[in-house]
Amino acid sequence: MTRTDKVLLIYTGGTIGMGRNALTGALEPLDFTHLVENVLELRYIETSIDTYQFTPPIDSSDMSPRLWAQIVRIISERYHLYDGFVILHGTDTMAYTSSALSYMLENLTKPVILTGSQLPIGQLRTDGKENLITSIEIASAHHSDGTPLVPEVCIYFSGKLLRGNRATKQNADGFNAFDSFNYPHLCEAGVNFTYHEHYINKPNFTKPMIAHTALDANVIVFSLFPGVQENIVRHVLDAPELRSIVMRSFGSGNAPQKPWLMRLLKNAAERGVIVVNISQCVSGQVEMSRYDAGYQLKDAGVVSGFDSTVEAAVTKLMFLQAQYHDFHIIRTFMNRSIAGEITI
Repeated sequence: MTRTDKVLLIYTGGTIGMGRNALTGALEPLDFTHLVENVLELRYIETSIDTYQFTPPIDSSDMSPRLWAQIVRIISERYHLYDGFVILHGTDTMAYTSSALSYMLENLTKPVILTGSQLPIGQLRTDGKENLITSIEIASAHHSDGTPLVPEVCIYFSGKLLRGNRATKQNADGFNAFDSFNYPHLCEAGVNFTYHEHYINKPNFTKPMIAHTALDANVIVFSLFPGVQENIVRHVLDAPELRSIVMRSFGSGNAPQKPWLMRLLKNAAERGVIVVNISQCVSGQVEMSRYDAGYQLKDAGVVSGFDSTVEAAVTKLMFLQAQYHDFHIIRTFMNRSIAGEITI
């Protein structure tokens, strides 16, 4: 595989590039020049680094399918120029972005590493420098034949490299912000890099990468809870534009055994609304045949989300809904792993 010894650093925004407003004291996005000036260590990295900056920088709370499509275009238009890509991103929606990109960059053969920080890079105790430098090193790491060590979308944070569509934000203020509870880490970065190659995706390097930019966001996330009310659930399910629901259930995929709930879910499924069942637990998976409370959901036409994260399930539905109009096809693909997002 031909190498360029170059990595593209894409700065979308986030805490890593923020500074304090002199008047209010609140954190606000600064331009990319500020970030680079605070990481003098970048000049010692052997790989050449080019940069692309979103102007103005984006607060990750404002991330959207339109911006995901923009990131995909940035990567696809420059795909042959770089060995890998590092995306600086706010932590709040980073796992949604990494999940979406894992589907939108079909047959990805190069590393796309998302990272950020919990403290701005200009602060003394920042975690941003290590996250950034290590992400660049991982994005440029390769085998002796030139193929990259990690040819997939990942999140690197606080010494851990995670599959992007398996990661979720677990901590709002600790440096260990992310983890992948249902999939092993792809690499631990300590004194040395310890890659777990058995768990890393192995694409067909002879096939071209296919970039997808279309997403259909007519999906909602709905959590069950004791006392959930029929009228509210009915209003959610009856929304005319609704194409799918990610339903967060109890334990291994259980729901209240209420006749009205099963009736509403069955009616929705018969109308072509796809209801995907994922657990409210951070670890483990849905097994709707284990208890009667889960079996009734299966009988109502609810689809298992297996061990998917919320982020991976939502973005997978957005991706599939843009590709297919037939809900039967989408239901079939929700029962398959298309980018390593679930364990079957």
